[in-house]
Amino acid sequence: MKVALIGDMMLGRGVAQRLRQQGPRSLFAEEVVAAVHEADVALANLECCISTRGRPADKLFVFRAPPLAVDALVNLGVTAVTLANNHSLDFGTDALMDTLGHLDAAGIAHVGAGVDVELARRPIMLETAAGRLRVVAFTDHPAEFAAAANRPGVAFADLGQGERPDWLRELLSDSDTAPLMVTAHWGPNMQATPIAHVHDAATWLLHAGATLVAGHSAHVFQGIVSRCIYDLGDFVDDYARDTELRNDWGVLVLVTFDDARPVRVEVIPLELEYCFTKLATSAALEQIARRFTAACRAMGTHVARVGDRLVIDWSPAVG
Repeated sequence: MKVALIGDMMLGRGVAQRLRQQGPRSLFAEEVVAAVHEADVALANLECCISTRGRPADKLFVFRAPPLAVDALVNLGVTAVTLANNHSLDFGTDALMDTLGHLDAAGIAHVGAGVDVELARRPIMLETAAGRLRVVAFTDHPAEFAAAANRPGVAFADLGQGERPDWLRELLSDSDTAPLMVTAHWGPNMQATPIAHVHDAATWLLHAGATLVAGHSAHVFQGIVSRCIYDLGDFVDDYARDTELRNDWGVLVLVTFDDARPVRVEVIPLELEYCFTKLATSAALEQIARRFTAACRAMGTHVARVGDRLVIDWSPAVG
């Protein structure tokens, strides 16, 4: 089974304008779409609501995409999204409910948010001819977006304070034999390396039963260690470019499972233009490769270059 992991997809503001003017096929180069379609399933972090309703939350950045955004997700090949992040309720609970409805109508699975806390925390099972994958999602910010018994919201876990919630521990220790991926929206923006509490939380998640951990939130990709992809970075947006951290450089990550074990990671470098994502070429490709390889080397991970892809081998040692 091959799983495509897609970072932050912000489909509001300028991206929404492009969608309306040029259509849902205008956001991604054909080569990017083809790469996503190599996978049996594709999971993305949807960092916006999809709605025409609601009032903006009292915060600096609020993101709302039009219903047409669902067609862009379908065209890309997204089969599931996580909504456990700090933008799913940017326009309130009505807009969150619309988001769930639009995704359901398109046949896109969702995890990490719901009409109450039980549904927000509930895992999803992604089933393909090649195998099954169970997915759990949570965010460590903001607390005010957390779902409650009688309030829609997101799955919230304040791991930054050292908490290890019972509900998350129980999901990690479930006896289901399908591999379990935890997708976490954690840590601050614009960080090239995982901060201490993210590192500690990842270690706990893996020891507690996660097969694979895939994070997002930093807006820039970070290094990878065994069974942990700390941050997938951005995938499409209209953000201003940081000339040092280069949030306009992204990655698409393909993880191959052998039965229930992840054994191979393929990282495909991307260039994020304004509201458009393409495969990285020329100088950008080389710089992304150098930065990613160095970030992994600092964590003790070896990266091999195979054509325009960066490959990490997690196969069990022989002998």
